[in-house]
Amino acid sequence: MTDVKKLWAPWRAAYLRPAAGRRKTQGCIFCAAVNDPRKNMVFASNKKAFAVLNIYPYNNGHVMVAPRRHVADIGGLNAEEADGLFSLLKDVRLLLKTKLGPEGFNIGINEGRAAGAGIPGHLHIHVVPRWTGDTNFMPVVSGTKVIPQSLEELLELLRKK
Repeated sequence: MTDVKKLWAPWRAAYLRPAAGRRKTQGCIFCAAVNDPRKNMVFASNKKAFAVLNIYPYNNGHVMVAPRRHVADIGGLNAEEADGLFSLLKDVRLLLKTKLGPEGFNIGINEGRAAGAGIPGHLHIHVVPRWTGDTNFMPVVSGTKVIPQSLEELLELLRKK
């Protein structure tokens, strides 16, 4: 039998416990974030949209871009909101590319619970930086994803101009 090596990363335990150390938000998390951006990990914004860290990231640098107005789907956006949302999406993608150096991105929208939306009432776009080889044995063997950077460190990096 092969000797199994252990990877100790106790600081990552917060990702294994639901809402560990995080307060529950009443109502819409996106509306709460835009109403108190410094407290809720908002790192970029314009007149019609804002970008916030995902506190349960799929990968390092996973962020979400959302319209300021509480709207459930793309069809509910007016032209000015759509322009602002996608303009900020482009800016956020460039910021992540510059600061983190990913080799690609997964960018997507899930509209409605049936499509996988965890927060179906407020439209948001997931932006997930990707690197060649960023998948490994951890999710397969233990159902655990190792994220190498803390949310606080990432937030500070993205807020720097």
